[in-house]
Parts: sequence; structure tokens; C-alpha cells
Amino acid sequence: MTTRPRGELAIKGGPRVRKEPMPPRHLFGEEEKRAVIALFDKSIETGEAFSYNGPEEEAYCKQFAAFLGGGQADAVNSGTSAVYVALRALDIEPFTEVIVPSVSDMGGVMPVPLMNCIPVPADCAPGTYNMGPEQVEKAITERTSAIVVAHIAGTPADLGPILEIARSRGIKVVEDCAQAHGARYNGEYVGTFGDIAAFSTMSGKHHATAAQGGVVYTRNEALYWKSRRCSDRGKPFGLEEAEGNVTCSLNLNLNDLSAVVGMVQLKKLPGMLERIRLVAQKVIDRCEPLQAVSIDQGPPGAESAFWFMVFRLDLDKVSCDLDTFVEALRAEGLPFSAHYTTPFIQHPWFKNRAVFGNSGYPWTCPLYTGDPNRRYELPNWKANNRSLFLIKIHEGMTLREAEDIAEALAKVEAAFLK
Repeated sequence: MTTRPRGELAIKGGPRVRKEPMPPRHLFGEEEKRAVIALFDKSIETGEAFSYNGPEEEAYCKQFAAFLGGGQADAVNSGTSAVYVALRALDIEPFTEVIVPSVSDMGGVMPVPLMNCIPVPADCAPGTYNMGPEQVEKAITERTSAIVVAHIAGTPADLGPILEIARSRGIKVVEDCAQAHGARYNGEYVGTFGDIAAFSTMSGKHHATAAQGGVVYTRNEALYWKSRRCSDRGKPFGLEEAEGNVTCSLNLNLNDLSAVVGMVQLKKLPGMLERIRLVAQKVIDRCEPLQAVSIDQGPPGAESAFWFMVFRLDLDKVSCDLDTFVEALRAEGLPFSAHYTTPFIQHPWFKNRAVFGNSGYPWTCPLYTGDPNRRYELPNWKANNRSLFLIKIHEGMTLREAEDIAEALAKVEAAFLK
């Protein structure tokens, strides 16, 4: 069925839907500034330099855990460090396999080979950037020691069946919540379902501890103490009568200055999420009549944090390819992107085994009993890469931006609809 065009496309010389720039974020404000100045004033007055593992960082960790409904949190210096520490806390054996998302930030994957374990990609589920239970099950072997489940775009993965598969086999689960602060699955916050979780708190996320940072979270006290030891050079946190550092690890601490920013940000997070969800829901409602464009809202029971919105283009219903469609959307003044990122298996560091010199480790070590040259087919990602596109959503946007996003989608769909 053909829809009457909504005017000439901007890419063909017609008027743009959006004529002014998109609003900036204004993530940090006077509240964060006052908190930082107060910490400096305290340091100047007392003569004591602020550091890390101080009262500010301790308070931030307690507040972060309280936001998630209890448990323990350990603040670290990046989301990548959070994934690394979470995996280290699980005591997984080297040269085992860890199932990871095929599509994710490299920081969510690289900690695996740095631990001398083999990253094994689980394909995306159809129509989403998240792995699904069927894809996880296909990736499991007798060598699987852990699964890292990422909630890409702030949209929860289908945790219930994934956890059922993992627990039936005694496999530990790390939730990578780097993009999903405040997202919920069946009414509970993501990060509270797996054995342990990793969050990023860098300034591009909905919740930040200034420029960089991360948090390791768990409701398992033993894992919490292990994470503390793994994030601070094996210091014997939670142990009695230890005579020195008890495990070999790195200094991955956050710091008290970042923590005071994080405490202010935590107070802002619920309001930020409310504004983001209002914008996203307006787009969802306005796009419901569309015939070729649909929106990934996650599995049943999911409530996304919408770090970005993911759209699917039904190529059977339009007379163009994805790149042409998105190019037309961008010409209307909206910052859509045709693709998110490429699978880690396509990156030079993976293809060249560039981890430990020229050794090829961990893949080439004789202690690894799998096929070091195994090839991974990702048919769902390939299909998604031809049909999924996205737009960033943030707390500085309003219903006006939602209207423009929806109007651009309707206008471009009408122009290309068969």
C-alpha cells in the first residue's frame, strides 16, 4: 500500500523537517561543580589530599548499591576495568571460553583474552543488537566458563531464559550494563540478575562519575570482596590475618573526586530517565502507524533506558537500501546512524591475535583444547546490519525533538514505500 508523500525530501531539495541543531546534553551542572569545590575546600582547609577508597568513594558505592535495591558496589576507573574485575572475581580458569556479545564496545570483550581466556561471540537475536537465549545456547561448549550478557542501547537482553540456560550448566553470568543504567527487566533493575555486573560511568552514559569510571556490582558478598581485591592489586580486603597482597592484579581504583560527581549524578538519574523515556515513548507512539519502520523495545518485561533507540527497516516494503534511507533521514536534520558497530571478530586485534606479543596466546596455547582457528558465522548480525538503524536519545531532548524524529521517519518512509 502506498502512502501519499509528505512533501519533497530534503535530500532532493525539499524543506527539512528539523531546521535547528539538536539540543546539547548539559550532563553536568552547578550541583556537580559545587560538590567538587566542596571537596577541594575540605582538602585545602585540612591540608589532607583527597585520594581513593576515602569516605566520598565509600559513600558513592553505598548509594549506587542502594539505587539497585541493595548489595555491594566497588567503584573502578572505567567500564572496561569493571568487566575485567567482574570476570577476575569469578575465578574462571585460563584457556576456557567466555561467551561475549558479538556486537559491543571492545571494552566489553578485550578483558577476556587479557585473562588468557577465549572470547566466543554469541550472535545477535533477530531484530536487536542483544544476544538471545538461542544464540547463547549455540555458543556453549564443554569449555565455557562464563557468559557476558550486554544490554546494548540500554535495552535489556532476554535475561530469564539466558540465566536458565547458564544455571542449568553451572556457568557464571556477568551482566554488562555499561549502556543500561536504570533499565528494568520484569520490574527489576538490570545488573541484579547475574552473578555480578559491570557498569560504565564515563561521560557519554546516562550516569557519570565525571570523564571516566565504572562500577562492579553484586549481591554476593564473597564476590564483592574478591572484586575489591582484584581492583586494588590484591590487597586483602575482607580477609583476616593475611600477610600481604593475596592475588596478582592491577590498580583499577576510582577516586574520591570522581565519586562526589557520581553522588550528584545518582540523584539526577531518575529524573533523567523519566525525560528520556518520555521522548522515546512519544517516538514509539507516533511511529505506530508506520508500515516499514518498527522500534526495538526489547523482550516482554523489558523497560529500556534508551541510551539510543534502535529502529528496524523492513526492506521488503521500501524501494531503497538502509544506507539510502538513513541518508535521507539525516538530510531532514536528524542525527540518525545507519550502523552501530562491527563485530569484534572483524577487528585487527582479534584477527591478528594481537594480545601477548606475537605468541597468538591465548588461542595458540597448548592448554586451550578448542579450535584456535574456529570461524564464527553471525547470520543474524549480517541481517541486522542491513536493516537496523539508530538515533541517540538524551536528557536534554524534549517532546519537540520526539515530534521531529517521528515526522522525519514518516516523511522518508512515505517517499520510499512501495
